[in-house]
Amino acid sequence: MNSKDLIVWLIPFFPLLGAILWGVFGKYFKNYSGYLGSIFIIISFILSVIIFFIVAYGHGFTSILYQWIDASYFKVNVSTTIDRLSVVMLVMVTGISALVHIYSIGYMKDDKGFARYFSYLNLFVFSMIMLIMANNFLLLYVFWEAVGLCSYVLIGFWYEKKSAVDAGKKAFIVNRIGDFGFALGVMLIFITIGTLNYSTVFSDIHTLPPYLITTIALLLLAGAVGKSAQFPLYVWLPDAMEGPTPVSALIHAATMVTAGVYLIARCHIIFSYSPDASNVVLIIGGVTAFIGAFSALTQFDIKRIIAYSTISQIGYMFMAVGIGSYAAGMFHLLSHAIFKGLLFLTAGSVMHGMSGELDLRKMGGLYSKMKITAITFIVGGLALSGIPPFSGFFSKDAILADLFNKGDYLFWIIGVLVAFMTAFYIFRLIFNVFFGESHVDKNLHVHESPKIMTIPLIILACLAGIFGFIGLPPFNHSIFYKFINKDFANSFNFAPAVNNYPWYLLSAISVIAGLGGIYIAYVFYIKKSFDLEKLKSKFKPIYDLSYNKLYVDEIYDFVIVNPMKNFAIFLWRIVDILVIDGAVNGIAQYVSITSSKVRKLQNGMLMSYIVTLTVGVIALLAYYFVR
Repeated sequence: MNSKDLIVWLIPFFPLLGAILWGVFGKYFKNYSGYLGSIFIIISFILSVIIFFIVAYGHGFTSILYQWIDASYFKVNVSTTIDRLSVVMLVMVTGISALVHIYSIGYMKDDKGFARYFSYLNLFVFSMIMLIMANNFLLLYVFWEAVGLCSYVLIGFWYEKKSAVDAGKKAFIVNRIGDFGFALGVMLIFITIGTLNYSTVFSDIHTLPPYLITTIALLLLAGAVGKSAQFPLYVWLPDAMEGPTPVSALIHAATMVTAGVYLIARCHIIFSYSPDASNVVLIIGGVTAFIGAFSALTQFDIKRIIAYSTISQIGYMFMAVGIGSYAAGMFHLLSHAIFKGLLFLTAGSVMHGMSGELDLRKMGGLYSKMKITAITFIVGGLALSGIPPFSGFFSKDAILADLFNKGDYLFWIIGVLVAFMTAFYIFRLIFNVFFGESHVDKNLHVHESPKIMTIPLIILACLAGIFGFIGLPPFNHSIFYKFINKDFANSFNFAPAVNNYPWYLLSAISVIAGLGGIYIAYVFYIKKSFDLEKLKSKFKPIYDLSYNKLYVDEIYDFVIVNPMKNFAIFLWRIVDILVIDGAVNGIAQYVSITSSKVRKLQNGMLMSYIVTLTVGVIALLAYYFVR
């Protein structure tokens, strides 16, 4: 094993080691598990940066650890693909994860499950790293499921709360739906191509009939839709807020929800040869972007507002990869990881200072008491709103420009409308939490979070301010595009540009939309130029539709969940109890009754046996003579 291979395998080794140590020996490490767990992730981050520069100034490579399966022609290795796509994901995942780990030391310091928490967190990072580095679909699928398992235990970390347990189960079950399709896609790949190795699959995929390519792409998409919380499988993500806030930051920013976008980008050749499947990706992204933003407009739980924002922003990424703009989708994925991680961690800081309060109606005027949290939150809000020079401006505008220039005007309009709604709901949150009249309980001692929590916020805020500049010069000639596009150069360009409008004209429209959203929020919640209650009454149907999240959960309960429950109750009470148990118990009861009658013949009295024998002999003789 050469030095490059050693570095590659050490990246997942340290998080795995941490997961084992804190899981098995956590009670001996106590609070040190947080510091050591963070150090392990920092080491993985440093190693990821080293590999990044090796690939940036050299070329990608494959590293084989050992042969996992050797069954006739079915051969699978535990091996990695290290290329430009995987190294940027590695740096992002380990970097954001390191900051979340450090932040968690302060956030979770008094929790009785402190060591268990860091064991789960380390295992989550290990699973995501292996998912990124896998170079075959079987290894990808194994760690795809491992990420889902880790999300389940982390969302339900506080298992004493029924709501947390229910949220974990919901996330697990909804993801199983998408993962079932993903599993079928992997099987179909092996049946049709005869291997699961990326290189062979991507080189031979064009030999398959178009309908098979589309079928494979759609089955893989099912898995991506579940993991990345896209319509119609997005309903698990808002409920995932029941987990600790750092977990929300990790799931929503750097790990689980990015897996679906990464999968499509990794399989870009398959999707590029199936315009129909790619159009489905585009439609799903557009619908989800709108639903997420629309649902966030009227919520009052600060974490749920940010959760719906994640759903919406992942929709942007799906629209990008749906039109073949893989570089734009990946750019927004990285940019989003930074500012969304920042927004969740700042929300956690607000909760920390407010003794766990989440309702923005019970806040207000917190700026003077939590200045670091407030300033970093505003930076995250500006980045999310796509206001220059923050990172979201460069990455989101790149997607909108590609949508317009490739002739997808409807989805460009949706994107601009979503940009307006995004700016409105995030600054509605900011204005209600940090400014205006205070509605804080007078018994609460509001305070700034400790430095171990605020330092990660400052780092992420700085990154949100400068990261976007790797998107210069805008947009398709930028530093990032030139770097990442080498991995997408061999994709079939199914959506050539039909326009070539100057980037600054298209950017001006999206920036105006963002500034318009901020201004409307300012007018509503700071100047209070309108009576909001009257507006709610006037537009009650629309307000109720947004506040109740388009009644999607209720529709799913009515159409799917409750019928399934009723069917299960029918199987239990009728088929199981009456039919199956009834048949078994009926046979047993028949045998019991029959045996209770027959056993009277065996009473142990000699005279009875002589009489019975005599009667039997007489009967036999009578039968013999009569016949």
